[in-house]
Amino acid sequence: MGRLQYRHLGRVEYRDAWELQRQVHADVVAGSPDTVLMLEHPPVFTAGKRTTPDERPADTGGAEVIDVDRGGKITFHGPGQLVGYPIVRLPDHVLVVDFVRRIEEALIGACDELGVATARVPGRSGVWLRSDPTTGRAERKIGALGIRVSRGVTMHGFALNCDVDLSWYDRFVPCGIADAGVTSLSAELGRQVSTDEVTPVVEAHLERLLAWTPYDATPDYEARPEPGRDRLRVPVLNPLA
Repeated sequence: MGRLQYRHLGRVEYRDAWELQRQVHADVVAGSPDTVLMLEHPPVFTAGKRTTPDERPADTGGAEVIDVDRGGKITFHGPGQLVGYPIVRLPDHVLVVDFVRRIEEALIGACDELGVATARVPGRSGVWLRSDPTTGRAERKIGALGIRVSRGVTMHGFALNCDVDLSWYDRFVPCGIADAGVTSLSAELGRQVSTDEVTPVVEAHLERLLAWTPYDATPDYEARPEPGRDRLRVPVLNPLA
């Protein structure tokens, strides 16, 4: 058994999962073990604190748009997407940016184990596939992150596209980045890749990276700051609260 406690919740409405996060966060602040909630959501758009009005979908396809207390911009959650909420206490020597990088590295490792090569793109949070000039495929995002840190304990987390319906992403500009695409493990591997298949792989890499020991980071792709910005950003809210 690893250090982290995992709770596999199946498909949960976003607001219910958000309330559960608050409860678990309070427990971890009070001394309970670090916990990771693993789940899927019904279709929902969540708007982080940096979301601008023009980035909200005009046609939501019946899905709710919920404003949330995490960093980052707007994103989509839905069936076929593995969502993980690591609610963990950060050691004194671990900076918030290091926590974010470790979550990214866990997703990169999981994708690699499943047969998809990914890396970070400095200036853009999350996990990416490199563009391919031979096929004309643009750089595309497969894993998104948005974090909040309060009282030294993390909330929110990551979303990894396994077998999600990618047509949802046609309704808005994911994370405010208009010059790149979105993909899934199923789309890249040409077969159905379920969240059930991916969950234990991701958990094994989270266990390794959130042991806070040194690790060899996957080399980054070339830097590409978000359009309109000339500096790097980490999708974190209230890192010192």
